[in-house]
Amino acid sequence: MESELTRSPAWHALSQHFQEMKSVHMRELFDADTERFKYYSIELNDLLYDYSKNIVTDKTVELLLQLAREADLPRWIERMFAGEPINHTENRAVLHAALRDRSAKPVYVDGVDVMPEIQQELERVKHLAEMIRSRKWRGVSNQAITDVVNIGIGGSHLGPLMVNEALRPHALHDLNVHFVSNIDENHINDTLQYLNPETTFFIISSKSFTTQDTMVNAETARQWFVESQHDDDSDLHRHFAAVTSNVEQARAFGIAKDNIFKMWDWVGGRYSLWSAIGLSIVVAIGSEHFDELLEGAYEVDQHFKQAPLEKNIPVLMGLLGIWYNNFFDAQTMAVLPYDQHLHRFPAYLQQADMESNGKYIDRNGEEVDYTTGPVIFGEIGIAAQHAFFQLLHQGTKLVPADILAPVYSFQCIARHHRALMSNVFAQTEALMRGKSREEALEELRAQGLSEEQIEALLPYKVFPGNRPTSTLMFDTLDPKTLGSIIALYEHKIFVQGVIWNINSFDQWGVELGKQLATDILHELDDATAVNSHDSSTNGLINHYKRRRPNRSGG
Repeated sequence: MESELTRSPAWHALSQHFQEMKSVHMRELFDADTERFKYYSIELNDLLYDYSKNIVTDKTVELLLQLAREADLPRWIERMFAGEPINHTENRAVLHAALRDRSAKPVYVDGVDVMPEIQQELERVKHLAEMIRSRKWRGVSNQAITDVVNIGIGGSHLGPLMVNEALRPHALHDLNVHFVSNIDENHINDTLQYLNPETTFFIISSKSFTTQDTMVNAETARQWFVESQHDDDSDLHRHFAAVTSNVEQARAFGIAKDNIFKMWDWVGGRYSLWSAIGLSIVVAIGSEHFDELLEGAYEVDQHFKQAPLEKNIPVLMGLLGIWYNNFFDAQTMAVLPYDQHLHRFPAYLQQADMESNGKYIDRNGEEVDYTTGPVIFGEIGIAAQHAFFQLLHQGTKLVPADILAPVYSFQCIARHHRALMSNVFAQTEALMRGKSREEALEELRAQGLSEEQIEALLPYKVFPGNRPTSTLMFDTLDPKTLGSIIALYEHKIFVQGVIWNINSFDQWGVELGKQLATDILHELDDATAVNSHDSSTNGLINHYKRRRPNRSGG
């Protein structure tokens, strides 16, 4: 049976339109309209979003906008910002935007204005961060804190890590912020190896305060500190804080009440960097810069709420993804920052997008009859050019790509930045235009090759082009601009979830493996062979048991 989406008039119109567009080359589109860039780009503050190098016409865009209207997207946007429980499987509001709201207007959840509590918690975060930054916060031996370690996983790790890397030039350079997420002991051991327990401060970030990965690392950190104090934990309050919804568990761990910061159930982990989860960010860049990060996101929130759909950047970003995913059958999307400080941005977006929209059950509890979230991958653009761009240019798969690039960098050494940007412009042009057989033939003849050599090489020198890219340019990667960029992608993900009629704000798919890991953990406590799983899982567990060097503690 067809879903509501695939039997909608706009979907059928787009399917027919795709038959017209699938053989259209972007060269033709640019040749037909010399001002194409003017009509297919949007500016917002210091951001420029150019989507002219996409396989779209005015008709394509209008049909995609019609699809959004048929999905009632404007109403869904209103519902999210109003605090309605649009996360229906958990009966929760979705209010990460409230965390950066600068309007001072009330935002209600279950009839209660949550803004005073948000502001109160933000002030507490800023106070602790500034105490550490100013060296007023003292450790067990009355020494200032030199190193802060954030222990978390998923949204409690990827967001803060990405922002700290992106805003490195704005951070205190004599205060080190580290991130530990992997339950593999190498991660925390390598981090603690060169740290001094008496000058190290830990932030344990876990909404439930029961997540295995985080809590195993947290216990190791606690043990490391307590052992350095001759098994005395009386000064734990000087070196540990928690960000959690589970105050009772945090207190039982030994964290002082004043060092526990709140998380709310209406903020998903992958959307939480704006909350107390961002404590490590505030420690690194300071309160003023953190406010600028929030301000940049807030301005995009206002744009998303108020701009007409046809001029709304997150809406267009989302709709272009629908066009390629559902009609061109493009199952992947590349994210290519040309700013070294954004080197963790693709990994951050992998969680934000794939955990949000990687679902096959719609809001009605029915299996969808269309593809949903794409596989997100990416790398710093320059490095990617010498790695997987070969596939983008001449592979058999269509891979739409987003390219992010700064007009100038923090220090902006001219010879570096001009070379960088020449690659940005060249790659988007090359991916769009390609190189025809005739152009390749002329080029080879100009090199003085024989006809025999030309005949042998010619097929390899042809680039089909017509590979779509959207370019997001910004003046420089300061806190406000970064906040805007993150918010654009948050809302783009929401747009696609609305169109696909899925809940972008739960993540039941991560639960099964965690449940099974908890059960299997008990089976690893002794040398007894197991036979309670499939033959492969039994074989792997039993091989591990036979081979581990220390069965009692390994």
